[in-house]
Amino acid sequence: MVKNQNEKWTLIISPNNKFKLNNFSKLLFKYKDLLFLFVKRDFVSQYKQTILGPLWFFIQPLLTTITFTVIFGNLAKIPTDGVPKILFYMSGITFWNYFADCVNKTCTTFVLNQGLFSKVYFPRIIVPFSVVMNNLLKFGIQFLLLLLFWLYFYFSTKEINPNYTISFLPLLVLIMALLGLGLGMIISSLTTKYRDLTFLVSFGVQLMMYASPIVYPISLVSYEYKWLIFLNPMTSVIETFKYGFLGHGEHEFIWLLYSIVISIIVFFVGLVIFNKVEKSFIDTV
Repeated sequence: MVKNQNEKWTLIISPNNKFKLNNFSKLLFKYKDLLFLFVKRDFVSQYKQTILGPLWFFIQPLLTTITFTVIFGNLAKIPTDGVPKILFYMSGITFWNYFADCVNKTCTTFVLNQGLFSKVYFPRIIVPFSVVMNNLLKFGIQFLLLLLFWLYFYFSTKEINPNYTISFLPLLVLIMALLGLGLGMIISSLTTKYRDLTFLVSFGVQLMMYASPIVYPISLVSYEYKWLIFLNPMTSVIETFKYGFLGHGEHEFIWLLYSIVISIIVFFVGLVIFNKVEKSFIDTV
């Protein structure tokens, strides 16, 4: 077969061994249609062929909040610093669910999509990004439920005192997205060789939740041990949100800055590892 030297190709697929941020942003823009297609697919199929359908977006956090209120609030009698129990637990659960879903669903990217990855070429990074965006839609729906409860207690009681840090909400969501996506990509890359990590992730995330101020206020922790709790990047995210929306909690800029730095580092480490593993993962999965 004779090659035509004057032939011009519209698309040339070649290996890229070096990760570049500008190439990454261009890649996301170029495949934006595919990204939104994955988001739509995951969102629609999540509760497809269920009786209650999208109502589960509201039922799940509501049932969890009621369970926490009964067990930790009424039976264990853990104080909530004057905040209505339902509002205290729901605020923590709503934020934690977004982070946990980002980690749990991105950590199985290579394993669950190996059939698709082995047949069709497209940038693999699109899949974990679609998971984060899909979870963002779910977070938005559940946040509306939280907002309804917040409005009720705000106008019916004097225990809710929002302040200027309420404007930090987009930043807090970005921190959770970067941290969850970064951890998910790291774990997903490791599970191509070590499947055991898949079983440990859900347990580790659940354990991490109880180490965060979701079922208890940070005021219960002794001053000399609070820094251990704040080493968890999600602690300052949850506390900043509670401080801004509820007027209760401990908000310190130094710990919020710490969460920002950790989330950025984890995100970029995850990108580099994911970019490296995707080139040869099909041989090990």
